[in-house]
Amino acid sequence: MKIAILSRGPKLYSTSRLKQAGLERGHDMQVIDYLRCSMDITSHRPRMFYKGQPLTGVDAVIPRIGASQTFYGTAVVRQLEMMGVYSVNESQAISRSRDKLRSLQLLSRAGVGLPVTAFAHSPRDVDAIIETVGGAPLVVKLLEGTQGIGVVLCESRGAAESVIEAFRGLDAYILAQEFIAEAGGMDIRCFVIGGRVMAAMKRQGAKGEFRSNLHRGGEAGRIKITPEERATAVRAAKVMGLSVSGVDILRSNHGPVVMEVNSSPGLEGIEEATGVDIAGKIIAYIEKHARPGATRDRSRG
Repeated sequence: MKIAILSRGPKLYSTSRLKQAGLERGHDMQVIDYLRCSMDITSHRPRMFYKGQPLTGVDAVIPRIGASQTFYGTAVVRQLEMMGVYSVNESQAISRSRDKLRSLQLLSRAGVGLPVTAFAHSPRDVDAIIETVGGAPLVVKLLEGTQGIGVVLCESRGAAESVIEAFRGLDAYILAQEFIAEAGGMDIRCFVIGGRVMAAMKRQGAKGEFRSNLHRGGEAGRIKITPEERATAVRAAKVMGLSVSGVDILRSNHGPVVMEVNSSPGLEGIEEATGVDIAGKIIAYIEKHARPGATRDRSRG
């Protein structure tokens, strides 16, 4: 098969590992900078161009869309879907997972465990937001933040009021969530492919840091997850409609709670921590499921 990896960084670990895994299994692999793609949106004859040349013969794509380029990246994936190209993660599922508020609402509707979360528009509703999540300490998150950026632990009510008012004063939308103190700065990344957890790792935040992101100095290690955690991760991925995802879970006193479902999860940390060939498993999944016009997710919320 001819498989395209939609990525702006051909030398990034995840991109290079996917390319290597595909080549080892005999596929024609191409890394495509999706920002260099242009589209001919014509009824019954949609076309894609890459660096000015027609992009043809692609059987499947692996989207590795950066959070800051979600709008254009998903437009490229959607155009390829219109052309009958199989995408391991579909455009609508990527958009759904990138919208933090929408994704939490959908997970809530499906009964997936979540931290208590509050959302409001007016700065005058700060008291209601804080009370909803059980008071301080609490976590305030920018809706557009990634990799722990725009996530603030407010240890007092006064700090929470100041942070929320400051963000809203900048017209930034925020979520407030209960602080899961019992997690101890540790979360679990479950890598889900095709409705199965293929690997799981724990991520422990650096000393004095409540965020466990590896980009912020966190450490990764292998972990054995419980059946409830496994079921929660699988269900969360299914709700988002993602065939490949990283589901981030905290262990709370009231069971596993989902923090985020990532549509472009990194491979480096999980492969190094667990020794599992995640890239190879993604290629194997594509081999089994790729076929022309196989887009499933046409109208779900």
